[in-house]
Parts: sequence; C-alpha cells; structure tokens
Amino acid sequence: MIKHFFAAITGNVISLIGTLMIALSLLFIGALLIMQAMGFQGGAYLGIVTFVLLPMVFLAGIIVVPLGIWLQKRRDAKAAAEGRPVGHLPIVDLNKESTRGILLGFVALSVPIIALAAGLTFKAVHYMDSTEFCGMACHKVMQPEYTAFQRSPHVRVGCAGCHIGPGAEWFVKAKISGSWQLIAVAFDLYPRPIPTPVHSLRPANGTCEQCHWPTKFVGERLKVRTHYTDDETNTEVKTALMVKVGGSEGGESHGIHWHVDPKHTIRYLSDPTRETIYDIELTDQAEGTTKVYKAAEGAPAGSEWRTMDCVDCHNRPAHNYRSPQYEVDLALSEGRIDKTLPYIKREGMRILTEKEYPSHEEARAGIADAVKAFYVQNYPDRAGSPEVEAAGKALGDAYCWNNFPQMKVTWNLYPNHIGHKDTPGCFRCHDNKHKTDTGEKVGKKCGTCHNIVAEEESDSKLLQELGLQEAPPEPAAAEQGTATEAATSPAT
Repeated sequence: MIKHFFAAITGNVISLIGTLMIALSLLFIGALLIMQAMGFQGGAYLGIVTFVLLPMVFLAGIIVVPLGIWLQKRRDAKAAAEGRPVGHLPIVDLNKESTRGILLGFVALSVPIIALAAGLTFKAVHYMDSTEFCGMACHKVMQPEYTAFQRSPHVRVGCAGCHIGPGAEWFVKAKISGSWQLIAVAFDLYPRPIPTPVHSLRPANGTCEQCHWPTKFVGERLKVRTHYTDDETNTEVKTALMVKVGGSEGGESHGIHWHVDPKHTIRYLSDPTRETIYDIELTDQAEGTTKVYKAAEGAPAGSEWRTMDCVDCHNRPAHNYRSPQYEVDLALSEGRIDKTLPYIKREGMRILTEKEYPSHEEARAGIADAVKAFYVQNYPDRAGSPEVEAAGKALGDAYCWNNFPQMKVTWNLYPNHIGHKDTPGCFRCHDNKHKTDTGEKVGKKCGTCHNIVAEEESDSKLLQELGLQEAPPEPAAAEQGTATEAATSPAT
C-alpha cells in the first residue's frame, strides 16, 4: 500500500511538484522551529517565513498532489481509449548535451530570480511596516491619526512599534486585519470617524513595556503648565503639579503606578468604549484577597470585563488630539501668536469653536478673516499688522490639526484619559461612588496622585526661584518717586 501511495503522489509531474513542496516546506519549518527553540532570534520576518509563507507552500502542495493524480488518471484513460501507451513522467536523458544545457540554464536563472523575489518580498513587507505606508498610503482615511502622530512624543517610534510590536504572531494578526482594511478603503466601507481600536490593541506588556518597563516607574515629577487668561493683556499664569509617578520601591507601591504593581491585578467592567466603568475588581496576590467595588448604576447588557494595563490611562500616547484651550495656550507660549495682541486668547477660543468648516482650506480662510475682522472693528491700528496675520495662520493650523471634516473628526472627539481636566479620566473609577459591600470606596483624594505647587499663578515665588516663571516688572522710576512722596508727605 505504501509503495502504491508513493507511486501515486510521484507518478506524474504535477503530483511530484506538489510532493516536493510538501516535503521541503516541512523540512524548512522543522529546521526553523529547532533554530528558534535553540534561541535564534530572527525577528518578525523570520516568523513570517516560518508561520506564513512555508505553511502556505505546504497547503498548496496538499492541493497540487491530488489535482495531479486526477489529471493523470484522465490522461491515462484517454490514452488507453485511443490505444496509445500510458506514460506518466517525461524521460530526461542527461547523456544528451542539449538536456544538460537546458538543466544548467534553468538552475542558473532560478538562483538570481529566487534571490530577487525574496529581496522584493522582504522590502515589500518592510515598507508595509513603515510610518510612511501607514500614514500616507491611505491618506484620506489616516490623515487625522497621522497628523496627531507627527506631533506626538512617539513620532520616532514608528507605527509598527506600538500597533504590532515584536514577534510573528501579532505581525500576522496585523496583516490579516490590514487585508480587510485594504478592502474597506478600496470600496469606501470604512466608518467615519475611525473608532479607537480599544479591542484589537496588543496588551501593553508586548508593546509599551518594551521601552517603559514597570521597575522604572519610580519617583515624582514636576509638571508645569502655562495658560493665558481672557483679559486684554492675555495675562500669563502657571499651574505646577508635583506628580507622584510612583511605582514599586522597597517592596511597596505608591503613587500613580501603584495600579501596575505585579503584586495585584485590577479588572473592571465597562461599556464597550471604556468611558463608563461599573464594577472594579482588585485582587491582592500577596494576601490572596479580592475586593469588588460596584457603582450605584448596574452594568447594562454588552458590558465587558478587562484587565487594566497602561493604555487604560495612556490611551492616546501617540495620537493625542488637543482641545482649543490647549492649542491657543501652546501657540502663545511658542510665540506663534503674539501675546501683545489685545484679547487674542479670548477671541482665539471664540473663533475656533463658534463654527465648523467643510474643508481645511475654508477653515484657514474663514479663521484668518474672523481674526482680522475683530481687530478692524476694535483695534484698527493693529488690523493690518503681521502679528494679526500670524495669529490667523496659527489658529488655522490649530483647527486643521484637530478637525478633519471628511472624516467627521471634531474638537474633543477622542478623549484622553490622562488626568481629569478635559475628560473624566481618573474619575471614571476615583469618584467616591464605587463601593464594596462593606462601604469601602475608591477614593477621590487629589494628594494620591499629585500635590499642587502653584495654581493659575502669575507671580509664584517658588516658580521664580526654580527659573520657571519670570518675576513681574518693577514699577517705573517715576511711579516709585510718586509713591515715596505720598508715603512721606504729611496727612491732609
């Protein structure tokens, strides 16, 4: 039986090719698995060869072998009916010079063709991992995310570093997902706006923690934020927080990164967007105890349990859309908007939020006209100045960096859970409303995460000593003299 089976799968050219495909693919897969088991690290591309390309060759061989047997049987039946001899395989006579020449020519051409094909395949896969491909190939769809990414602290990391990470498994998953995305783009099937991929992201220990490992989440950090008020002079004020980054130190955890201490696990039940959190489960590995904090409102159908990791707070690490307030303050701090323009903070906020525009071109033109119109009406001596023109451009940039009409992306569409100023953020859990059956609450104490050093201050002595704020100018000499005379003159 074995002899007849072997004759069947090798008795014709097509089946013989299929058999060779099966045998060689299994041989290479086995060799590569042994190499990886011995510690050889070939990266994601070796994984593609091992787990994608070679299995595809194997499956193709499985299909080719029976196809060859079936075709050969048809040829044999036809030859027998016509009285012709039945021959399965061509006769290759290597004693003939012409046969040897053809064989050598075939081998000589095959080597560079295979090398070229392998190189092109490698480059194609490598290009599909590039930021250029992710952000620009599907420009209309990914323009919002690509624009936000270019302004992020992770701009040099590359899309694949966070969305895929190392190893073959998630690379394959990403490419399978990308196949559908390609179809969606080609046939205009993608949603507008693109939803945040909270359900398909790889766990943080395979991406974030490749650079940001938990044992280094220790200490405190001074965070200073610059704001401007709505008065005529756009008064600069600063808020300074001593942020308790925390982490595991000396066997104990504290501060913000207490949440990722490996000695305990936090799970929560939330709606699919993870904006509303219902139940929180805290398991202490050392003590072997579990506490469940429940919200007053019961969880509706469709709620999902999730184990907390980095992205539950750092949910926009590389695609952070900013609020109008943040953008205007940033432009004033960087000098893209002149702080001496009267009421530019107040008017900038009004102009950015009072109207939506159908395109970026109309937004830039409309915002520039609105800025100019305000100064023509109220400060005509400044209306034609370069400062007003620059302010219009900076506000236009701010709008276009955060609003994308064709994708229905508008201000504050994608919330950022770091902090709790513009979105609930921390207060999704820390709201004093999640309680255990014994009445224990998830606290809302600000001092757990930060201490306030200065709050909206324009004359903070501490920040001035740290060189983070300039002291207000001294009164003019004439004013000082008048004040001195008034103080020393006799009462009337």
